[in-house]
Amino acid sequence: MPYYAAAGVWLLYALLFPLYRPAHFLIVAFASAAVFLVMRAVCGTVTEQVPDKPAQPETTGNAELDKMIREGAAAIEQMKRLNASIQDPKLSAEIDRLEDVCGKIFDRVKEDPSRLPQIRKFMDYYLPTTIKILGAYERMGAQGVSGENISSTMTRVENMMGTIVGAFEKQLDALFGAEAMDISTDITVLENLMQREGLVTDELHESVSGGTATATAAEGDIKLEL
Repeated sequence: MPYYAAAGVWLLYALLFPLYRPAHFLIVAFASAAVFLVMRAVCGTVTEQVPDKPAQPETTGNAELDKMIREGAAAIEQMKRLNASIQDPKLSAEIDRLEDVCGKIFDRVKEDPSRLPQIRKFMDYYLPTTIKILGAYERMGAQGVSGENISSTMTRVENMMGTIVGAFEKQLDALFGAEAMDISTDITVLENLMQREGLVTDELHESVSGGTATATAAEGDIKLEL
């Protein structure tokens, strides 16, 4: 408004008074400046805040992988929230371990999206069911009573968490099954080649061969009784 008012002074002056000498321009300039200051004092200064554009979610171009990333991040965030309100130190430590293992599972699949089918049941059942169990534990613990139903259910959850952690760790281990098999094969070929070329002694060859583990690719789903 102050700018519009100052501009209006020039228009009004040009319509009513002569505007062809330097003195005329000085007069209207002073008049418009005065009107500008008055209007600015009356109207004040308006500051408009433009909200920042929301951060675009990370995309990989693979719809199924993007879905896993979103759901995985949401699941870990939910576990963190539940863990913050669960008071049992042992259970809290096991939830910390679950968060860590889940993060490594998701990182592994992001590195190798061909592993997505291998964690489908993990994502569709094991992970959401585990969060559901932890949510029930948190709600029951917040009641402040020790009735038979509440106490027995919370005890079962506490006893079950170690099994769940172990199952999640096996799921992570299974994601490295094919890679372990490839490495084992490479080691065997390398040993045999060095043996044929006479680059290792028989004793060393036997020692290395005896210590070579046969990797089995655990491509199936983990089994967890809930």
